[in-house]
Amino acid sequence: MSLSVELKDLEVLTTNAKQIQDDVLKEILTLNANTEYVQRFLHGSSDKELFKKNIPVVSYGDVKPYIERVANGEPSDVISGEPITRFVQSSGTSGGIHKIFPVNDKYIEKLGYLVDVSSFITSKHFNDNVAEKGKKMAFLYNRLESKTPSGLPVSSSFTSYFMSDYFKNRPSKCNSEYTSPDQVIFCPDNNQSMYCHLLCGLSQREKVVGVSATFAHALVKALNALQIYWKELSSNIRSGHVSEWITDTNCRNSVSATLGGPDLELADMIERECSNNSWEGIITRLWPKAKFIECIVTGQMAQYIPTLEFYSNKLPIVSMIYGSSESIFGVNVDPLSKPQDVSYTFLPNISYFEFLPVDHEEDMNNIVDLVNVKLGCYYETVVTSYFGLHRYLVGDILQVTGFYNKTPQFRFVRRKNTVLSVNSEATTEEDILRGLARATLVLESSNSMLMGFTCYAYISTFPGHYVFYWELKAKDVNDVVELDEKVLAECCNALEESFGSLYKRLRSKDGSVGALEIRVVQQGTFDSLMEYFISKGCSSAQYKTPMCINSSEALAVLEDKVLARFYSEKSPPLDL
Repeated sequence: MSLSVELKDLEVLTTNAKQIQDDVLKEILTLNANTEYVQRFLHGSSDKELFKKNIPVVSYGDVKPYIERVANGEPSDVISGEPITRFVQSSGTSGGIHKIFPVNDKYIEKLGYLVDVSSFITSKHFNDNVAEKGKKMAFLYNRLESKTPSGLPVSSSFTSYFMSDYFKNRPSKCNSEYTSPDQVIFCPDNNQSMYCHLLCGLSQREKVVGVSATFAHALVKALNALQIYWKELSSNIRSGHVSEWITDTNCRNSVSATLGGPDLELADMIERECSNNSWEGIITRLWPKAKFIECIVTGQMAQYIPTLEFYSNKLPIVSMIYGSSESIFGVNVDPLSKPQDVSYTFLPNISYFEFLPVDHEEDMNNIVDLVNVKLGCYYETVVTSYFGLHRYLVGDILQVTGFYNKTPQFRFVRRKNTVLSVNSEATTEEDILRGLARATLVLESSNSMLMGFTCYAYISTFPGHYVFYWELKAKDVNDVVELDEKVLAECCNALEESFGSLYKRLRSKDGSVGALEIRVVQQGTFDSLMEYFISKGCSSAQYKTPMCINSSEALAVLEDKVLARFYSEKSPPLDL
């Protein structure tokens, strides 16, 4: 099936999901029938029932030896029937380790296809063809690729996409979709790139209809940079010249052309708005035609929703795409849904999808096809891709929320293995995010807002307890954060009240879980944490603040910045 897209194609895809999924599996098995990996189980067959019976459900450790053999120079047909031309690398911030997955140009096309689908849907819902009537100020970044021992490039999914011919040669009308020229995206220095994204966006403020980034964290970081650099940005616009520290030649020249000369009136406006003590609604004040914020805010990115709402006067936050390094999955067909209600419609022409019910993990015979999932049930995704993954457990737990035509829609619930536990309880991402939502409501009574968090299970003493690291910022720019012991202790209580019944019993009756602790850290701490992970190979564009910290080195980064500690002052009430 062609990967070119119009909205009517989405109707065809989602109406014929079963047949398309069967065709995709047939194509994958035919392409890979003679690979060393598949040959072991199917002996050249492409039969679906034999596939279900003989191909095992696997995790990364099972396929890692095959992937490493190709990375080290063995032929692609160890695992893939088509040539492997590059590897995509996971962020390493969810599960704690980097993984690499083999792909080729078809993967890039599929990612580009999903981006195109999301763009069509966004345009439809906001009644504005962004490419023709307005632009997105998009904070998109590239990162220098590394190489495998055999010389194949390794990068994040989106770096692979931005460096591809698919992106570079996209239609001319799409080239003007963003306020920044492509040279800003290609700039290998992300600090220079971020500054130039802001400069280009400000210089075209009347054309900006949307503000976007891949992840919410990247957008919050850009807004922090705006607070730091607004005087310099205004000076650049007043003079029509780019700051000397922007040394990437292609980036500098393209931004100079975008500025097009001095603009004194615009510079005055920026200074007037940014010198205001309150930055509430700064996005709509600087970009008055902005209609939406676009970034991924599901999962651990949900922590940034209150901050984005504060800065944008509660513009709609659109979370359009669901994907991972293993595969692209789906798109949000209802951009106006609230961030906490976002569901993704899986696209059946991307990969072959199966689903393992979360209460039947030990019985692989309970795996069901895409069209056979049940409303309200929870599943772990199992993916078979074109590039060498066969029945691979992705590790994401999803809930079926509905159907779009014949295709199911899923809400991202949590990563399977990212939990807190100090005893026999298991606190999930969903529990933590629910608690965080309650705690930030408590925090609103103060002059502070939460800029970043992570947590870990402290078990060096008994009883062990949960530790949350919080970075706070004053709502008013010129104010200093005042730590209100009563408010922060109540935040601890709100977190605990959102956890499971076993946690509450162990905390309240058994005393085998200690009082939850919030450690407030210095401003800039989570930037330091990001720099640590980037130094270990994570892409800055792909970076997600880990919800739970497992690394002693990363914990040391946080511990070095602790300002104050606060504890829950009462046990959470037991569930009835």
